[in-house]
Amino acid sequence: MPRTLGYIRVSTRSQMPDRQIDALRATCDELHIEYVSAVADARPVFDCVIDALAPGDSFVVTDLDRAFRSSIDAILTAEHLRQMGVTFRILSMAIDTSTAEGELYYTIVAGFAQFERRMISRRTKEGLAAARARGVQLGRRPKLSEADVLAAYRQLDSMCCQDVAAVHGVSRLTLQRAFRRFGLAYPLEG
Repeated sequence: MPRTLGYIRVSTRSQMPDRQIDALRATCDELHIEYVSAVADARPVFDCVIDALAPGDSFVVTDLDRAFRSSIDAILTAEHLRQMGVTFRILSMAIDTSTAEGELYYTIVAGFAQFERRMISRRTKEGLAAARARGVQLGRRPKLSEADVLAAYRQLDSMCCQDVAAVHGVSRLTLQRAFRRFGLAYPLEG
């Protein structure tokens, strides 16, 4: 009996897949959730779902970018599914590749989706470069302030590195990076 398998992807565990689950629940026999970036080299859940499909089955995603890294990836996968006798659907676009029209529309949309991802990536990189040029410090704040680092450095006269790091609630590696950030030599021993 043919099955309908739904694939859900979110980039991180902090992102909620609820919207995708709600959209696919009524349509699919099985839902498979993967927590991985769209550009990750390995997508084990995706690969397992594709391997589990049999002729007559349907593969369903909510949006094109939830399943594919590039338009080439999308087109090649759709062709692979077609050769397997598997129907592929994208709910947000009402695309069904089992028809010639659906396949054409899918190919065009896949190209636009890749273009959009590249534009977002370019704008993000440009925005980060502009922020750096204005002197904005990007990334996570250091665990130790300048005063903390100087105090820790002074404590090295009476304590070993491991103990100084513990007093400040950081690892030795974090302490070493903090010293390096302020041009202080990290002792080799202790």
